[in-house]
Amino acid sequence: MFRRIVFWFGGMLLFSFVAYYATARWFGPGASIRDDMFRRLFRFEASEAEYAYESGGAAALGQCLARIGSEFPARHHLLSLQGRDLADGTDRADLLKENEGLRLPWGGPHRLLIRRATPDGRYIFLAEGELPPGNPWQNLGVYGWIVLVIILLCYVLAWRLARPIRALRENVVRFGEGDLTSRTNSQRRDEAGELARAFDQMADRIGTLLTAERRLLQDISHELRSPLTRLRFAVELGRSGNDSGAAFDRITKEVDRLATLIDELLQITRAEGDPESRNLDSIDLPEFLSSLVESCRIEAEARGCKLALKVDGPMQWSGDRELLHRAVENVLRNAIRHTDADTAVQVELSRETDCVVIRVCDHGAGVPEPDLARIFQPFYRVNEDRSRKDGGVGLGLAIASRAVQVHHGRIEAQNMHPGLMVELKLPFVEE
Repeated sequence: MFRRIVFWFGGMLLFSFVAYYATARWFGPGASIRDDMFRRLFRFEASEAEYAYESGGAAALGQCLARIGSEFPARHHLLSLQGRDLADGTDRADLLKENEGLRLPWGGPHRLLIRRATPDGRYIFLAEGELPPGNPWQNLGVYGWIVLVIILLCYVLAWRLARPIRALRENVVRFGEGDLTSRTNSQRRDEAGELARAFDQMADRIGTLLTAERRLLQDISHELRSPLTRLRFAVELGRSGNDSGAAFDRITKEVDRLATLIDELLQITRAEGDPESRNLDSIDLPEFLSSLVESCRIEAEARGCKLALKVDGPMQWSGDRELLHRAVENVLRNAIRHTDADTAVQVELSRETDCVVIRVCDHGAGVPEPDLARIFQPFYRVNEDRSRKDGGVGLGLAIASRAVQVHHGRIEAQNMHPGLMVELKLPFVEE
């Protein structure tokens, strides 16, 4: 946009110069011819005055000057080289000291003074007079087309600048009134197009967040309704006294489930917090993963599987230790819950050019291909009954995804046949 404006105004200035020059050239030859004719006429009048003086003296000169003055309105004089008027003897030496030409005073008539030496150089022929002020608009018809073209070009430029801004304003108004589908879909490649595309990206993001928020609220209400219903049923059983022990066990189980749900909701809220509020620590990743694997080993052994850690050398990374712990732990615990018995869950750490990579692989049934991208959504479960039996609420991988995104990384899942591999790519962060 900036370069377009500069080029546009530069082009208009160049056009003005070329148009003015072309117009002047078009009308210039006629003006040159008129000037040449005027010079020839003035020399002829000077010769006439000189001949009249030399042939008839002052009286003949006076009659000749009167005749010239009647034909060409001005006061004409034939002077000696010292400035004495040869017709009436008046000293007009002051006229020889004045600047020759046309003077344009502010207001009033124009002062004209022209003098030429006679062909033999013995006298000075002089014309002086006053001309009425010229009409400043007399050449408007000649040069006015340039002004009209410039005005037209300025109008086109203003229209091109205002049109995308006006379209963006209309989309902003519609979006502000609740039309979340309002987009500019601009194809321009200037600053106005970049602004319009930035608005579209913002609108997409806001629409996605609002949709996700509504879906999350619906999922939360659904997840809370089920255990609360079972709690109410357990309370009724406890009051009836038929099987109070089983009722209290059910109440304890549902309370623990609600506590787990609330804790994971707090975790996902923390993971979606302000990225600038992160506490960046220098983390020794091999030591960090080794400690995490050891803390999960008891759970793995209880399910009849093992944990294996493979590290590709020493590695330091700067990030939020708490968020990273939640992300890797949730992925690891999810792998432990879904791997087959007598298999190993493998945790690998490697380094690429601009990021560190953590891979967690299990040997379970995997995930149907259409569901690979959806397993990171809150409350999504591939197998509803199995997830409930395992005690999951469908937030573990969603928490991991949010934590990785806060660090501007990526998390992906891929079937390995057998099993599922979850890969976390974490870019290096400047402290």
